[in-house]
Amino acid sequence: MNPETPKGRAPSIRDVARLAEVSHQTVSRVLNDHPSIRPETRERVLAAMETLQYRPNRAARALVTSRSHTIGVLASTSTEYGPATSIAAIEDAAREHGYYVNTANIADQSAEGIADALEHLMLQAIEGLVVIAPQVRVFEVLAASPVGVPFVSLQSTGRSDHLALSVDQVTGARRATQHLINLGHRQIVHLAGPQDWIEAEARMRGFLDAIGDADLDLRPPILGDWSADFGYFAGRELLRHRDFTAVFAANDQMAIGFMHAVRDMGLDVPGDISVVGFDDTPVAQHVWPPLTTVYQDYRETGRRAVALLLNQVHGERVLEVEQVVPRLVVRGSTAEAPVVRAAGDATGGAPGRRSRV
Repeated sequence: MNPETPKGRAPSIRDVARLAEVSHQTVSRVLNDHPSIRPETRERVLAAMETLQYRPNRAARALVTSRSHTIGVLASTSTEYGPATSIAAIEDAAREHGYYVNTANIADQSAEGIADALEHLMLQAIEGLVVIAPQVRVFEVLAASPVGVPFVSLQSTGRSDHLALSVDQVTGARRATQHLINLGHRQIVHLAGPQDWIEAEARMRGFLDAIGDADLDLRPPILGDWSADFGYFAGRELLRHRDFTAVFAANDQMAIGFMHAVRDMGLDVPGDISVVGFDDTPVAQHVWPPLTTVYQDYRETGRRAVALLLNQVHGERVLEVEQVVPRLVVRGSTAEAPVVRAAGDATGGAPGRRSRV
């Protein structure tokens, strides 16, 4: 217990004033960065705050200033690598600007559950909102229940009622698919993400665009659930026929699960099947072979989201936001396409390499 603070309670603004030998109004002006405070007075008050380990009461300051200095984050999940990394970056960037962050996870994906999570944030008197919830229904709820504060989403929905600082998922998926096409693959399977997910739909569209541009036979994408388990079991089923030479999975988890299935079936990545993922999660470079995938900078996106949001909070008009373009990271899970055995070929053995012209 600090000797300047009465036993049994946290230090107050009056304790700071007493130690700094100023009025409590002067301490309040220092807390609110009032321009009339002389530098030497400010230093004396800050030194007293440090000595007493005084922490301002946010609720009390909000009542006085009508400003909570709080940003809300509405997230459908905060445990997956991408959202968790973005949230950490948002918290760091907000702290640098003197803002706090409250996060509400959408545990119940129903319209009522989404509305409840949003209401929880609004009760905290947030000044702005970042939405990290890639399901279409989240934005339908937001449209039906006007937020009343500026908000930025990390998914591009095509709506005009908010700003979207999104990664160009379509371009990332096109680059992944084109990489396989450039290696000579002509039969490519796409393990897609779940329906209703904005990112899954965009990555599927990028895949379909690349396949269409190359005039290749289109195989219907297989809708997954983002999990490695799905990638594994889908791989076990698909490899019974083995009429393809490459897989583009909509995330790294499904790609890694698929690679597990390839090994369990006695086949080789990339000798028999090339595999590309998406996200470049930390584990992607440590599986064997290291996974070719699409990198997106979640931390940079989080930092830029805070800057964009605070511009709006402070009344600055933002007319256009440039999408973040991901990049392909080529590792050991992709290689030149093997020659596919013709139907009924009973020669067995590993398929040979496609010869280059």
